[in-house]
This record gives sequence, structure tokens and C-alpha cells, in this order.
Amino acid sequence: MSRNLEALQLWRRALVASVRKDGPDLSARQLALLLTVFLTPPPHTVRGLASALNVSKPAITRALDRLGRLGYIKRKRDQEDRRNVLVQRTVKGSVYLAEFGQMVIDAEKAPAVGEEGGIIDPVLDINGVVPPVLVDGARTEALAPSA
Repeated sequence: MSRNLEALQLWRRALVASVRKDGPDLSARQLALLLTVFLTPPPHTVRGLASALNVSKPAITRALDRLGRLGYIKRKRDQEDRRNVLVQRTVKGSVYLAEFGQMVIDAEKAPAVGEEGGIIDPVLDINGVVPPVLVDGARTEALAPSA
């Protein structure tokens, strides 16, 4: 199986474990934002996070609203510049990411199985490439095996 497919399979297994677990489902943007806050050095501001993720400030604010309601982050007024709001880590957010990280580790150890319990091995063409498929009427690029 190509490295691309292996990576996607790992990510799929981690996400499946995440959605099967009791707790909130985070969007890709919310998870990327949470990881950025926890894995990059503070201070974090809406403007800085929007720049780091290359998304709009309103999109960051909506994601922070949800993460704040969940208790994964908190916002605090910057004492040095009262115009700025700093985004801070919380213990609950740290616990969530530690558990998510463990799900990724567990997914790496788990065999690549489908919903029916069979090994997932995409059909390869004669050159060892997964043939392109149609998605919403558009042809996708093939995932080539790694060298």
C-alpha cells in the first residue's frame, strides 16, 4: 500500500475511534486550532491564529467560541494591551488532546480493517497505482504507491 494510503488509513482509524468515543466531535478547523494553541508557544491571539492557519478572524472566533464552551480553551484580556484577547490552554483541553494522541497511537498499532472486518487493500492498476475515481462527477488524482 502506498505511503499516502497508509497515512490516510491511519487518520481514518484515529477519526473513527474519536467519533465512536463519548464526547464532542470537533471539526477539522477546531482540531487544527486546538492543536495550534497547545503545540505552539504562546501568546495566542485571534489575529495570530488566523494568520497561522490562513483563515479569517471570524472563522477563528467561531471555532474559539465552540472550544471555549467545551472548556478546551479560555480567553483572557491582555493586561499589557487591553485591546487584545489572549487564547489560553486549559487542563480539560490538555486532557482531550492527550486522549486524542493516544487514539492516534492506538490507530497506528491497529490492523487496517474495514467495517466488515476485512483487510482494506485498494485495487491497483497494472502499474501499482490506485486508479482515479469519480467524485461528484469530477475525476480525482490517483494515489501513487511510494517508492
